[in-house]
Amino acid sequence: MNRTFLHCLPRHKSTGIYSNFVTLSAATRTTKTTLNTPARRFLRLGPNPACVVQNKSHQIRMSSQSAAGKITDWVKPGDTSGEFKRQVSSFRNWVSSEAGAQFPAEKGRYHLYVSYACPWATRVLIARKLKGLEDVISFSSVHWHLGENGWRFPTAEEAAHPDGENVTPDPCPGHEAFTHLRQVYFAAEPEYEGRFTVPVLWDKVQKTIVSNESSEILRMFGSAFDGIVEDKFKGVNLYPESLRAQIEEAHGWQYDLINNGVYKSGFATTQEAYERNVTALFEALDRAEEHLAGAEGPYWFGKDITEVDIRLFVTLIRFDPVYVQHFKCNIRDIRSGYPHLHKWMRNLYWNVPAFKDTCNFLHIKNHYTKSHKQINPFSITPVGPLPDILPLDDEVPAVKAAKSA
Repeated sequence: MNRTFLHCLPRHKSTGIYSNFVTLSAATRTTKTTLNTPARRFLRLGPNPACVVQNKSHQIRMSSQSAAGKITDWVKPGDTSGEFKRQVSSFRNWVSSEAGAQFPAEKGRYHLYVSYACPWATRVLIARKLKGLEDVISFSSVHWHLGENGWRFPTAEEAAHPDGENVTPDPCPGHEAFTHLRQVYFAAEPEYEGRFTVPVLWDKVQKTIVSNESSEILRMFGSAFDGIVEDKFKGVNLYPESLRAQIEEAHGWQYDLINNGVYKSGFATTQEAYERNVTALFEALDRAEEHLAGAEGPYWFGKDITEVDIRLFVTLIRFDPVYVQHFKCNIRDIRSGYPHLHKWMRNLYWNVPAFKDTCNFLHIKNHYTKSHKQINPFSITPVGPLPDILPLDDEVPAVKAAKSA
């Protein structure tokens, strides 16, 4: 039998939510507002009123957050610096193979939420494939669109015609009613007030988020599950001890100037902030080009793929299709301005399946051009460049001409 919402509220007095709804109900009665059909359905409880109370609590809290600033305010309103400042990740736990670990390395226990559009998320997806974790850690991708409610899951109708592997509604048990990634965050932390970012590593046993920090999930995937993967994947060492100092040194400047540099350029709201960051970005690309010109290759540190290859690739593969025009990173493009970076990137894409298989240009181009209304208010997605990435044996006409001269 259905029960009214207020009939069930007394049992929730201890949660601190009761007073919010008494006030809301009183205001509704005072104005004699007639509830529309969706609201009436919301206020009629099914078998689990606690879930509805929790969801409404999130709506109240997020309404107050919206008053302070929108999710898509990449630079805080009133920030005269014009600088984009990336938020620090909130969930920083680790999966471990050690006995008694809070989050033990177990097959089938964890689920990875990603977006094919997001470079931070796809770096983790690449590592998952390189380390042979496909049967150990499940994954799903959100829809490419990011709105004021954050990332959303595809609808059942959209999932019937997927535009990528595992682009589905939330598949985790208990999440059948979830429509947005924010609900996963609230399931882990009801008072969460940060951004709803990907990737998210979810523990299906403890029903909580292990981590939403991509660099740390990447590091976990590199070794934490070595005790349960096939032997051939145990030898894939993305963070070899002999190179750790050099890897960390590369991460230091590449993260700030390239990975985050494209965002600091594109989201800048003053000319000064834009010019400062885009200049630093291309100085860093020049530095990367110089390194590869003098390296033995084919990878950043020679014959083996490391974290550096993964973290740099996910930015550069998006550079020509998106960042050149959308983020105004147009001093040069990769395909005509950086021959060694171009060769290195194409080798990873065409010769290492983990890179190509996790790259979805439809998601990439649609996300940036149709989600960032401040930059592209009419949501027009450019047709070019064509192709999104050149074959290994092809070059743009200007490069061909230079080589044949």
